[in-house]
Amino acid sequence: MIERETHAHWIARSGREGCVGAADALFPYWSFTKTAISICALKLAEDGALDLDARLDGEPHTLRQLLAHTSGLPDYGQFAEYHAAVEANEIPWSREKLRDMALEKGPLFEPGQGWSYSNIGYMLAREFIEETTGKPLGGVVSELIREPLGLASIELAETREQFSRLHWKAAANYHPGWVYHGCLTGTASDAARLLHALFVGDLLPPDAFDRMLAVYTLGGALPGRPWERCGYALGLMTGVMTGAGAAMGHSGCGPFSVNAVYHFPDASDPITIACFTDGTNEGVAEFAAVALAREQ
Repeated sequence: MIERETHAHWIARSGREGCVGAADALFPYWSFTKTAISICALKLAEDGALDLDARLDGEPHTLRQLLAHTSGLPDYGQFAEYHAAVEANEIPWSREKLRDMALEKGPLFEPGQGWSYSNIGYMLAREFIEETTGKPLGGVVSELIREPLGLASIELAETREQFSRLHWKAAANYHPGWVYHGCLTGTASDAARLLHALFVGDLLPPDAFDRMLAVYTLGGALPGRPWERCGYALGLMTGVMTGAGAAMGHSGCGPFSVNAVYHFPDASDPITIACFTDGTNEGVAEFAAVALAREQ
């Protein structure tokens, strides 16, 4: 078995915390960015800046459906051409090319009538938030999350130069524009602090937090991963992991690294863990997070 390089940070509700690996290294957050996008949307909705349940202009779906993956939109991860272009280190395609390719065969189902993971959906959610606020996503995340929580390392990566500063050497050969909903980067510590803040009530008021946790139940165990039961809320993977009980957060995967950022409320001292490993198997990072949750 190949041993994976692991870096992690954990924070317990009591205030205890600790780290494994490089404390100051920067990592790509991959799909944990979806959690941040959803938090921003819910905060904006609380302020009356947008309506989660209004149909987007010219679209059949709502912002809530995009965030919950119930819009019926397909995902671009299914296309061999996409992965070939990423591997060839090409310049990212225009969002129009990507969307046209994804929607060539139409939606997978009517909005609200099913569930299917869609990065396209989060691309549209990002664009709607940017249009509504008149600010780029990086600015919205900074204003609503990064600055209030003092998460100095977090930024939205948009250039190869930004990715070249990340811990994994392979990051220098990747353009973050291939992550069309955006890819936040930062330390393991700041990833853990972001999710910890959500679950201790420092980011959303109780009613908005409850709306974020509304779960679409998906099913049982996932092969090669610790999930016994899984579902999806707004920007949150949620369910039960073997050995750790309830888990809420998000995993992420790119061409050279994976991450698992989860809150484990069933622990005697509820704990939030952000774990980053090399490779492309999200299960490795998830199992490492579970192991840390059991040790603390």
